[in-house]
Amino acid sequence: CITAVMGPSGAGKTTFISALAGKAVGCTMTGLILINGKTESIHSYKKIIGFVPQDDIVHGNLTVEENLWFSARCRLSADLPKPDKVLIVERVIESLGLQGVRDSLVGTVEKRGISGGQRKRVNVGLEMVMEPSLLILDEPTSGLDSSSSLLLLRALRREALEGVNICMVLHQPSYTLYKMFDDLILLAKGGLTAYHGSVKKVEEYFAGIGINVPERVNPPDHFIDILEGIVKPSPSSGVNYKELPLRWMLHNGYPVPPDMLNSTGLSASSTGENSAQEITSAAAGSDGQSFAGDLWKDVKSNVELKKDNIQHNFLKSKDLSNRKTPGFFHQYRYFLGRAGKQRLREARIQAVDFLILLLAGICLGTLAKVSDETFGALGYTYTIIAVSLLSKIAALRTFSLDKLHYWRESASGMSSLAYFLAKDTIDHFNTIVKPVVYLSMFYFFNNPRSSIVDNYIVLVCLVYCVTGIAYAFAIYLDPGPAQLWSVLLPVVLTLIANQNKEGGMFEKLENVCYTKWALEAFVIANAERYSGVWLVTRCGSLMKYNYKLNDWIPCLIYLVLSGIASRGVAFFCLVTFQKK
Repeated sequence: CITAVMGPSGAGKTTFISALAGKAVGCTMTGLILINGKTESIHSYKKIIGFVPQDDIVHGNLTVEENLWFSARCRLSADLPKPDKVLIVERVIESLGLQGVRDSLVGTVEKRGISGGQRKRVNVGLEMVMEPSLLILDEPTSGLDSSSSLLLLRALRREALEGVNICMVLHQPSYTLYKMFDDLILLAKGGLTAYHGSVKKVEEYFAGIGINVPERVNPPDHFIDILEGIVKPSPSSGVNYKELPLRWMLHNGYPVPPDMLNSTGLSASSTGENSAQEITSAAAGSDGQSFAGDLWKDVKSNVELKKDNIQHNFLKSKDLSNRKTPGFFHQYRYFLGRAGKQRLREARIQAVDFLILLLAGICLGTLAKVSDETFGALGYTYTIIAVSLLSKIAALRTFSLDKLHYWRESASGMSSLAYFLAKDTIDHFNTIVKPVVYLSMFYFFNNPRSSIVDNYIVLVCLVYCVTGIAYAFAIYLDPGPAQLWSVLLPVVLTLIANQNKEGGMFEKLENVCYTKWALEAFVIANAERYSGVWLVTRCGSLMKYNYKLNDWIPCLIYLVLSGIASRGVAFFCLVTFQKK
């Protein structure tokens, strides 16, 4: 069965299907959603419910086939053999007419790929490959020409014939597309229903209240124009477009709120004696309810709403879909392969990051020569600022560019932990390689006494620490503020770490700054290489900075623990503050 949801702009079509799919945000929902006649959380069936958003949320640096294949592997039953999954993907590619672009990159804003219409079909195909029981689509034909829209509707029609329930929002489809629907929901402004029933009976219903479709006019266009107020009903019908939701309620015998009746100005003479009796009984029923009863209902519904949200965000909804998807380790492997493939296709961006690090190493190594009195503290201070800043800015891309993709995939039941760990695992390449790139120039021009191995170990711990902080910024903040904080934080924390004031607030604040522990590790590694006549100078300088030679390992441990803690905060933000 295919149900079309139509109505004028601002009628709440997208809000309606978002609430139906459990993805409405920024509002309080009331009412009931019955699944097979039972009141259940919609999140309990997320593994068998497909939701196609209005925006084309598709990975641009993957091919069409790779996008579809990843969705199929993660969302189809784990017991389904691989050849069967391949056949499902092939069937979707063929039904959507994507054979010619199956090996083409989808494309991004910076790099052009397939056309907009093909991208829209890939967006729909991501949900079709998981063989849902219910498929909800938000304006799947927007931006498509008539032939592409017809191709898409035919593919959805085949899905419906196989038992998939389909509900979609549409804006004034052509007559050919209109006839392919089974049911129609017409929404007036304010989200009120003006019609809900069979497509075959909609003209009969409106003709019964005096609204006839003119010849050579597309019925849905005519009805939407009337609901919009652009086209006025015939004066002989005595119908005002604002009355249409009320007339539908009366037609079906639904109780009508008295304020709604008064606002439309309908009387018993215009609605009929039976309708007047219905209105009277509804009003009497409303008056009979006590204020305490209404208040209790409101409180109860709000508690149930919060309970469902808390369960969905923190606990994990009870799975009632009877579909066993791949477990954590399989999904981790799938995410890891996808993230690695995406990173390889971003080799140019990676090369630019390395080039900037090389230039930073040359400049700082040349300008900040090692001082025997400070054991190279100035050069290491610059190093901490530069490496922290550059590593954070690069690490922001790991999650900030994929927020929409994550929200869509996690809402379908994919593992958030597998996604996070796979992304972090791929970023370990930068954690290992970036210190090598920077030190290859800095160590050559600066020539500190400490070994390159000691410097490398400290830098690895530093990059690991700041990468985790960048994750938290990227996930919790918008791109602009995240970049600003990534630039400001290393500068401010380094200034605090160089205060060297005993006691008071600054000392306590200094002890929680990762820059203080990184600088101490660098200085200790360099100071250990001084011996003989330099022992007195070494002791004096270390006492001045309140450093101890035995604290090198604790400094590294603190940096690593800070990296782990910041990743924990980032993951908490990922699963808690996500957009449904």
